[in-house]
Amino acid sequence: MKLKIAIAEDNHFLAKAVIEKLSFFDDFVFKFKAANGAEMVGKLEANHNIDVILMDIQMPEMDGIKATEIIKEKHPQIKIIMLTVFDDEENIFRAIQAGADGYLLKEINAENIHKSILEVINNGAPMSPSIALKALNLLRNPLQITESEEEIEKVKLTKRETDVLLQLSKGLNYNEIAENLFISSGTIRKHIENIYRKLQVHNKMEAVQKAKSQKLI
Repeated sequence: MKLKIAIAEDNHFLAKAVIEKLSFFDDFVFKFKAANGAEMVGKLEANHNIDVILMDIQMPEMDGIKATEIIKEKHPQIKIIMLTVFDDEENIFRAIQAGADGYLLKEINAENIHKSILEVINNGAPMSPSIALKALNLLRNPLQITESEEEIEKVKLTKRETDVLLQLSKGLNYNEIAENLFISSGTIRKHIENIYRKLQVHNKMEAVQKAKSQKLI
């Protein structure tokens, strides 16, 4: 039985080249092409009898990662291999999170596409070597992504605390800040204590640096 393949690719010539590569193999049948993620989702509504989708990432209207997420929710049995020029950690991470079954770079030759499609059908996870290496690095250092995001989310300054921090960043002392904001220097001290506690810092310089790095000021 022939495997039914679909392609989502906005570049007509690239799509044509991939379809030609697939035509060398008689165990595949090419079913349809979509120019973006939204079109692929729509075409699957009419016919979801597809085994493998080769999915580009950057496309107009709906990118391949969003489309992968939607398709995997509606048709989890369809295997999706990202076929892209993007080899950065963020796209790899987002694609895997969305449910991609494989991740290949576009310079792949016909034989390797054939091998990768058979691999994904047999529940493998085909990846270009450089992608596999980056995926391993993501597994080794996942906290670098999640921790920094959580840290930014946790820190919430009030409007008054932000005002005080801004004044601090200009090098003003407590009394000058109190004058500018029309509040007592005792209240300023209280605000600064709260800022230090929230940012987990111990001095003015650390507070300003951390607030700037987290785009709080």
